[in-house]
Parts: sequence; structure tokens; C-alpha cells
Amino acid sequence: MGAPPLPRPVHGVPVAPDDRLLSFVARATRCGTATRGHHNRNYVLELDGPEARLLGREPGTSVTVRIRRAEALPVVIRTWDNEDEILGAVKDALPHVPQCLAKGPRFAVHSYVEGVPLSSVCANGKPLDTLLVRALVGLLAQMTRIRRSALPPLPLHWPSNDTDSQAFLRTLAHLADEQIRRPNWTAFGGLFAALGIPEDALIRLAERTPAMTRRPFSLLHADLHRDNVIVSYGESLPLICVDWELATYGDPLHDLATHLVRMRYPDHQWPEVIGAWEEAMRRVRPAAVNGLGRDLQHYLDFERAQSVFPDVMRVAQALEHTYSQKALDEATAEVERALHAAARPLGLRSLPGPKEIERALHRWGASRGVPGAQVVGWTPDRRLPLPDDFGEREVLDALSVEGAAPAGRVFKGTAHLNTVVRVPGFCHPVVVRRRLPDVTRREPHFLSEHAVLRSIEEAKVAVNAPKALALGETHPNDGFAIHTYMGPEDIDRSPDHPVHGLLPHEADGLVDQLCALTRVDYRHVDPAAGEPGFHSWLRHELVRLVVALPRKTQQLARQLGLPDAGRLDQILSRQEVSHREPSLLHGDLNPWNLVRRDGGLSIIDWEMAFVGDPLYDLVRHMHLTPTRPETRDRMFRRWERNLPPEYTRDWRKDWQVYRRLEVVRSAYIDLDRIVTGASLDAPNVRRAVASYAVTLEVATGALGLPVRATANPYLARALV
Repeated sequence: MGAPPLPRPVHGVPVAPDDRLLSFVARATRCGTATRGHHNRNYVLELDGPEARLLGREPGTSVTVRIRRAEALPVVIRTWDNEDEILGAVKDALPHVPQCLAKGPRFAVHSYVEGVPLSSVCANGKPLDTLLVRALVGLLAQMTRIRRSALPPLPLHWPSNDTDSQAFLRTLAHLADEQIRRPNWTAFGGLFAALGIPEDALIRLAERTPAMTRRPFSLLHADLHRDNVIVSYGESLPLICVDWELATYGDPLHDLATHLVRMRYPDHQWPEVIGAWEEAMRRVRPAAVNGLGRDLQHYLDFERAQSVFPDVMRVAQALEHTYSQKALDEATAEVERALHAAARPLGLRSLPGPKEIERALHRWGASRGVPGAQVVGWTPDRRLPLPDDFGEREVLDALSVEGAAPAGRVFKGTAHLNTVVRVPGFCHPVVVRRRLPDVTRREPHFLSEHAVLRSIEEAKVAVNAPKALALGETHPNDGFAIHTYMGPEDIDRSPDHPVHGLLPHEADGLVDQLCALTRVDYRHVDPAAGEPGFHSWLRHELVRLVVALPRKTQQLARQLGLPDAGRLDQILSRQEVSHREPSLLHGDLNPWNLVRRDGGLSIIDWEMAFVGDPLYDLVRHMHLTPTRPETRDRMFRRWERNLPPEYTRDWRKDWQVYRRLEVVRSAYIDLDRIVTGASLDAPNVRRAVASYAVTLEVATGALGLPVRATANPYLARALV
């Protein structure tokens, strides 16, 4: 007689498995034909007599044993946990889908669908025959016949109105953040930060969800791609949908969008697919096509935005198993593709280039000890000898953990990627600074940052600057510097920057540090500096910057009423300043280069340091940082009182000259950033370009130029 069948509850799927079923699953993993998906391992096996009796099937029938991959990353949105309940709900409308015969912890036994995956007969990127397209969209249309009452209960946070498409899309974005981004952020957050993807990208996407046309909700497959479509051997039923574990309930336009993207149709076939879907839906659920032309793009944007997270994580995880230069090149190309697809929906305004992506992936692999990616050595730059307490072993330790730093310890600026790490045996946290490749800096730097920091350290002056610990290069030709970290001692706390301006005691402290810089012997870092004519040099540097701007930026500048380089030089040469004793200057005292710590301010990022008029450093700070008139007056008074007259003479007549120069500089530089998209993710740049219309107005006024009568008065505002 054989073994009695498994007992079945009312809905038809066997209850918790007994030893017979567990033995069968074990045999399937040993003897079955295996295929591997993103979320499951599938084993196809013919049933012998006792097994057939157990599952209520004929001997010799094939079944599919699906085992959830324990190591699979959580990279999908799930509405329901039990695929068997979904299969039971769709079997009347789509009777040929697989049916769940039995299930247990992390596995299920499904009836086997005879046929071959569509991907095996028509690969991604190839166009599909028109009859196949119509059959596929017909399946999507058939799903609208399934009543909500037949489906498992929806989560409590689901939209209460079954036609609120806007609420559904907003729910999807929040679920993507909750189920995909958050569970993986500890492991991958640092990599995403290095690639320029912020932690709140999906939350901000949800907040930007636009108003949408209402459409009646229905069951959605939500993952209909070529691997999940079986071309059967029968003539009457050409296509069958499998793998329903990501099914959901909502706007049917979402199903069309995921199908278009994941099916990898060639671009020229998209209109055909959309038209066929519309035609099929009009026959079954006409209201589902309302607003199709306007709202489909919103779902396409969401699909591409959320996909960047699983795409990057899968690529990085694959490198852990197979690392080679070829694999790294392929991974870099895949990440670049995903970033470009997600850029507009996520508002990513400054994308990393291939070199930057490759280096980020390499460091991520190195931090996990991936063979071939480990940091086994580095090439020191002999210009900076290592200090006694931070030797080669400490450098290697810092580099080895760099790629594993969580997102909160990775800071991406306009020119550097900064990663905060702890090194065993070293008393302070350190920051690994990497110059970003392929970054065009309009403002040149004149001194070596490590030499500036070492000079400040050796001068023993009261300037709260980092200590330069190491300088060198790692694979692949990736230069780095290691500095002491000037943020909070708890490195998991975000640094606090005076983005809204300095408090009175902070203003006093900053002035005192600028005064202390005059006691650093600048000849150690720039022996040729100190000659008269600093203002003229500064003016010529600005003119040279304008000459080097891209043609498109120069054309737009003229349209906005900004003069070309020759005319700018003529206007600026009308003003001169008195000579003051030179000193070492920071050169870029914006709020994000000032860090609140222990009640005072630390000054970081000295790469734009140079030697010049100390008045200029103070005025440039006031231009870059919100400074109230009373704070400005307080700083000037303290600065004049603390310094000898040779450093401060005639400052009252000269400070406005420097201020006008900086406003004009910002008008050109910020315009170029808007045009080229360079560094737009850096917070100081975001704030600058957001107020560009005001900057332009002040700059043209400072140059004594009227607003051009022919200029479009809305152009500057439209730029941002």
C-alpha cells in the first residue's frame, strides 16, 4: 500500500513535515537536477512510489523542491511570507501555475511545470516575438480577475483605499528602505556612502511621490522576467508564470514597470509592449489604464531607484567568491550602469566614474580578506616620515579595515573620500583620505597638505589641526593620506559643523587660531612666498580660472551678464590693497572644514592652504560661512587686537575688496558646478548652488555691471 499521504488542512497544503518528507527533501538535494535562483535553490526530482503516495501524485511525476537560500541577501520587497497561499489564490484564474504540495521550514514542494525558461530560448536584450509579448501581457491582465478576498491578509500599513496609486507607490518606497536598505546597511553602508548614495535616499524618494491617477488595485506578480516564464511543451498553453514569492497587491501599472525593466526588452520594443498591455487591460479592467502615459514613468523611476541597492550588493558579494581583475572590471561596469539608472530618481547629482567605483569595490573586498584583494603592502611616500607611534603595521591595519567602515564613518567631499577607522594599539581614531579620481578642481592647490600639517605641528602653535601620520599609495595606483581624526571621540557620532554660523566663543577661538598661524614659518612649505603683490596674484588666479572654464560654462556666463576673462581683469584691476605681512592661510574655511570638539573648533582639510595676506583668510571665511554683522565686527576687533600692526594695517578699507573678489569667484565657480554637475553632493556645494540667483545678483553689482536687458530674468533661477 505504501506510506499514507500527509494530512492536509482545509487550504490543501500539508501541515508541518514529518520524517518522510524531510527524507525526501534530503534525497532531492542529493539526486535532483539543481537550478539556483536569487532567493531559492530548486531541485527537480521524479517521485518513486512511496513519495508519490506521500504527496498525492502518480509515481514518476516530477516535482520541484524549493529551498530558501540561507545565505541570500535580503534584497527584495515581500508583501506575504507564504508563497503557497498566493499559488492557491491564483489557481482558478491561472490553473497551470505550480501548486504547493507540501512545505516545511525554509522549503516547499511544488508541482513541476514542464517546459523551458523563456531566458533559455530568448536571452535578455533580444526582442520577443509579437505573439509572445501579447501572451505575457495577457498573463498580467488575467491577474486582475483575482479578488482581494481570495488573497492572504495585507499588512496593516497597506493603503486603505484600493485605488490610491500615490499611497501605493509611497508604500513601496518605504518598504524598499525597510526590507532592502536597512537590513544590509551595516555590511554595505560604507560602500554606498563611498559611491555617493545617502542613507535616506529612498525615504526622500517616498517624500517626493507625485500626485497620480487612481487605478483599481489587483494582484501583481511583481517579478515577471524571462527566468520566471516557462515556455511549455503544449500547444494550447504557451507561457506559464512561476516564482510568485514576491507577488503583491496594488496598482497594476507597477507590474508593467517591473516587467519592462526586468525583462530587459530592447529599447525599441518598449512601445509595443506598453501598447499590448494597454490593449489587454482594456478588455479585462479598463480603469487600470487610466493615466498610463503620465504615471508609468513614476513606477519605472522607482524600479530603477530601488534596484541600485540589490544590484550593488550582489556585485560586491559576488566579488567575495570570485575576485580577479576581469571580475572587478565587470563588477565596476554593472555598478556604473545601476548608478546611472538610479541617478535621476534618487537625485544623485554627482556620480563616481569607473576608477572611483573600481577602487571602492576593491577596498570593500580587501576589508573582508578576499583573496587577491587583501592589503598586503603599500608604497610609502618618503616626503613624510612615519612618526614613532604610527609605523608600517599601523598603516596596514588602517588600510585593511578602511573598506569595512560603516556609512556613518565615510565622508565624501568635493575632492576626497574620508574614512574614519580605529587602529589597534593607537590611542586615537584616524581618518584615511583618498583623493577622488576624475575630479576636476577649478581652484588649484599650491602646497602639499602633509607638509602644511607637519609645519603646524612642528611650530607648536595653538592651532587645532590634524596630525599627518602617513602618506603613500596602494593598488591600483590609489594614493592615500592618514591623519588623526578631529571629530568626536565616539566615531559613530556625526561630526558637528557650524553650518549656521559661529557662536561667540567659537568666533573668538577661530580668530585666535588664525592669529596663531602667523607664527608658523611659512618658508618651510613655500620658500618663494612672501613677495608683495598678493592681491594682484589673487586677481590673476581668478582670471586664469575663468579662462580655463569649459566653453559651455563660459557661454552661459555671458548670457547671465558675467564678463569674459579680459573684461573681468580690467574691472578687477581698478582696485588694490595695502601690503600686509604674509602668513600661512587655510584658504577654505567653510563650515564643513570646521569641527566642533570639546567646546572649541578644529580646522580640517588643509589642501587649499597657501601663503598670503592674513586678512584674506578671515574675509573668505565670512563669505563662505553665515556671519551676522555683530559676529563679523567681533572677529575683526579681536583679530586686530591680537596681531601686530604689520599684519592688520588698512584692513578697514581693504576687506571689502577681498569680499567683492570672493563673491565674483563664487559666481563663476558655482555656475560651473551647476553646468558640469561637479561635486553637487558635497554639502557646501549644495548650499552654494541653491542660492545662485542671489550670488549672481551680488556679483554683477560688485563688478558695477547692470543687469543685461537681453538676459532671461528667470535663467539664473532655472539653473538650480
